[in-house]
Amino acid sequence: MTRRILLTGFDAFGGEVINPSWLVAQALHGEVIGDATVVAQRLPCVFGQASSELQAAVAAQRPLLVLALGQAAGRAELTPERVAINVDDARIADNAGAQPLDCAIVARGPAAYFSTLPVKAMVAAMRQAGVPAAVSQTAGTFVCNHVFYGLMHMLRRRRTVRGGFMHLPLLPEQAAGKPGQPSLPLAQQVAGVRVALAAACAHRIDLHLGGGALG
Repeated sequence: MTRRILLTGFDAFGGEVINPSWLVAQALHGEVIGDATVVAQRLPCVFGQASSELQAAVAAQRPLLVLALGQAAGRAELTPERVAINVDDARIADNAGAQPLDCAIVARGPAAYFSTLPVKAMVAAMRQAGVPAAVSQTAGTFVCNHVFYGLMHMLRRRRTVRGGFMHLPLLPEQAAGKPGQPSLPLAQQVAGVRVALAAACAHRIDLHLGGGALG
């Protein structure tokens, strides 16, 4: 049986016409990393539907590892997320017009789930490859966090599958005309995700390195 890595990205949202998360996932589709083949899946930027489609993809692909990608305007680094929280609180509407406020993602679910990917090892590998990277302590409260929490809630019963989420900066063409907005070229983002996946496959136990935040 073919071993698979499920790599997801989102549709464009918030007035953008592209989303680096899907372009990166699409670029890596079919690559072999370690001994596993990357399978890319595009998710809608829609509360509920995104998690449902991810759950269906996990059931269909039976991956050994799942990494969901999302866009984070304002970030200058590739940022593996440490924790997902059980709240939807949308500053803008999703692509279906929904804007949930202060809603639990899973009623009576845990307050949070931690990633089961080695986030510090992934950051170290990306930095060694010359890609700006850092551990993030928050995935926000929009569809990215919604998917991340839903993924980890699902994987609590699939202990052989590890999963997590990583945010990506804007692409230069998205940042053009937006003074002070950081960005990274697509090729550098693809390279970063590639080495991050390789590190995730190689390290079942994370590295004991600094990766915390002040304040």
